[in-house]
Amino acid sequence: MNPTPSDPTVQPVPAAVTAQVDAADSTLSNPRRAVIALGANLGNRLETLQGAIDALEDTPGVRVKAVSPVYETEPWGVDPASQPSYFNAVIVVKTTLPPASLLERAHAVEEAFHRVRDERWGARTIDVDIISYADVVSDDPVLTLPHPRAHQRAFVLAPWHDVDPEAQLPGAGPVADLLTSVGREGIAPRGDLELRLPE
Repeated sequence: MNPTPSDPTVQPVPAAVTAQVDAADSTLSNPRRAVIALGANLGNRLETLQGAIDALEDTPGVRVKAVSPVYETEPWGVDPASQPSYFNAVIVVKTTLPPASLLERAHAVEEAFHRVRDERWGARTIDVDIISYADVVSDDPVLTLPHPRAHQRAFVLAPWHDVDPEAQLPGAGPVADLLTSVGREGIAPRGDLELRLPE
């Protein structure tokens, strides 16, 4: 699909960045590896997760390389009975976008699926979080890398481990060890559901 200004799912990449990455788009010359977590607990959760994956794949300078199995998880930070359960997944991308531009794209995908930020830990149609970007470690409050709470979240660690058993969370260690430490309480694999890797 070719991006058009009228398409809300492809709005977020500024023109200057698009011009910079378009030439590298077909080959992704010198791409960086990023891990992105997806979650949804409102509306058609599986359809929304797939839509977010497809929208990221449609971004100039981004290619989705791996998609995890789907997990159903209890809401984080609130009484589980107060919200619907989440569907969660992790994707691995290769990208020529710098972290700030990838974050802009993530936020634009959320907006395209009507993400509302009324309250902390509130229910949402979609959550698109950058978990890690290459080996970058940054305490920038706009985009802290790696994600400051990823090491505590089984709903991130379990699907990430599924797609990359040897993965390392920069500054925290092997994802396999972190998952063992956190445990799998509150998450359940949904083998009956599947997200597809974009063609």
